[in-house]
Amino acid sequence: MDALIAKADAAQPLSNKRKRTHHSNPKPGPSRKPDKTSVSILKNTSLPHSLRSRTNETVDAPQYRHIANPKLRRSLVKTSTHIAQSQALLSDAVDLLPSEESGFAQAEDPLERTWRLSQADIVKQAGGEAARGRQEMKLDGGPYRVRYTKNGRHMAIVGRTGHVASFDTLTGAVHSELQLGETCNDVVFLQDHSFYAVAQQKYAFIYDRDGVEIHKLKAHISPMRLEFLPYHWLLASVGSAGYLKYQDTSTGQLVAEHRTALGACSVLTQNPHNAVLYLGHQNGCVTLWTPNLPHPAVKVLAHLGPLSSVSVDPSENGRYMATAGKDGSVKVWDCRNWKGAVREWTLRSGGKGGAEVEWSQKGLLAIGSGGSVNMYTSPSIKTPHHPSSQPPLYLTHPLPSASHRPITSLRFAPLQDILTIGHARGTSSILVPGAGEGGMDTGEGLDLYEGVKGRREREVRGLLDKIQPDMITLDPELVGSLAPPSKLTTNTSGGSGSSRAAEIPFARLPRAERLRVSGKADLTEEGISDADPSDASDSTKPQVVNKEEKEKKKMRGKGKSLKRYLRKQRKNVIDPAAVAIRAKIEKQKAERKAEIRQVKYGDEPQEKSSALDRFRRTSKE
Repeated sequence: MDALIAKADAAQPLSNKRKRTHHSNPKPGPSRKPDKTSVSILKNTSLPHSLRSRTNETVDAPQYRHIANPKLRRSLVKTSTHIAQSQALLSDAVDLLPSEESGFAQAEDPLERTWRLSQADIVKQAGGEAARGRQEMKLDGGPYRVRYTKNGRHMAIVGRTGHVASFDTLTGAVHSELQLGETCNDVVFLQDHSFYAVAQQKYAFIYDRDGVEIHKLKAHISPMRLEFLPYHWLLASVGSAGYLKYQDTSTGQLVAEHRTALGACSVLTQNPHNAVLYLGHQNGCVTLWTPNLPHPAVKVLAHLGPLSSVSVDPSENGRYMATAGKDGSVKVWDCRNWKGAVREWTLRSGGKGGAEVEWSQKGLLAIGSGGSVNMYTSPSIKTPHHPSSQPPLYLTHPLPSASHRPITSLRFAPLQDILTIGHARGTSSILVPGAGEGGMDTGEGLDLYEGVKGRREREVRGLLDKIQPDMITLDPELVGSLAPPSKLTTNTSGGSGSSRAAEIPFARLPRAERLRVSGKADLTEEGISDADPSDASDSTKPQVVNKEEKEKKKMRGKGKSLKRYLRKQRKNVIDPAAVAIRAKIEKQKAERKAEIRQVKYGDEPQEKSSALDRFRRTSKE
């Protein structure tokens, strides 16, 4: 019987099923109170917002139910939801990304000093992987210059005698090694480690990763220094001829060529924030160049003698610049205010043979001069200090012997606490705690473990997102902002009260108006720029002439013959106002002559008789 009843209940509709109530006493079991341990670790063990699915994510955003228009309400809700999600992702990034300060070396005792730490002490305290960065390469083709790729994994070296090599710093594998047999001045990687450019004695050459010559850049004659702008794909060079040249490596075209007019130049660096190039010259000047200007954007007298090195701080959006001169001084400049140096001091070695300066990603300044390399932290060198005293040292590293001099190159490895020194006997890599950036942005090509497929995709994406050279400016925030109104505008379609009155740029004015504004119009038009042609016959009305208009109409530096030529050219310009004023002047001349005759002859002057008067008809006839 129970089985039949059960089948009958199953055959009924779902809404008519018998509702059964179960009265059961609660059994003793585990407490339903939340566990304090699980609650404490829930925040740190939960899935980040950026990895959660959009369907399960709930965002507290206003719904705007008081707005009657449904289209406007949906748009506002969508915008508010997007803002709330962005704020949630930003808080997630703050929690996940490293927010602590870099691991600078600190002294335990107040009487201890960090500059007393040697490389042996730092290597002993560092981990096994970090200690591998301490290396010494003894080579015979020096002095050497060093360059790193953007992610810091690959390094290229070039010796003065023609020894060029590139290798992987992570695995130690050598990609290529060349003996060019001629003087080489500099080396730089292009978009990645697949290609690098070498500044040789006569021209600049491009080689691939295996050391095969790809291009010979004949436009770059006797280059001394090279720089590559990664977001614009531009290879820049400056040499003994004093010409700064930009070449697009994606198309092969020479984009710009500027004559510095300051002689040979051997100091070149770039601002990674706005891609402006900084040049140091023999007369102590530092000039800032962009491809779209034929003259320097900024020119500063930094030192009283030739410059030996210039570097820009990448940690604060390129705001600070460090310069070293052969006069034995180092200066730190604020690029927002060029009135004077923020900090200035004299080198400990006296500046013999020049000095090299280099900023790290975290704002450490390394200065190599004589037989040692000194490092300073940011707060001490960026704080204004009137006496030219030495800032406090952070670390120092002496070269092994005097045969290693001079120091010709300083390069911090990106994303690592390593400083590579190029000298006469090869290269030396030392550990500098707190120099490298800890976070690694794979979207910017900073992945140390990037594969072949990822590198190809990044290269194609970089070509699609390439920035045009004309967009390089001192203030990158200027791009995308509203253009200010042009100062060379004039009203040509009516008076100030006219409905058709409009301010027209100078380049779009008619030829007669351009001549009038620039002061090259006919001299008879002077003083009638605001007059109406119908009022030209009124000689009693005073003419109001603007002072600036008079200054514009002055013809300076033009000889008599040139004035005569311009006068003939202006006769072809037909202007109603000019025609009216010419008629007015002719009438005034006739009246003046009549007055003179009246004063001279008394009565009304008799008209002069002519030979044709005999044929004139008289009133009697």
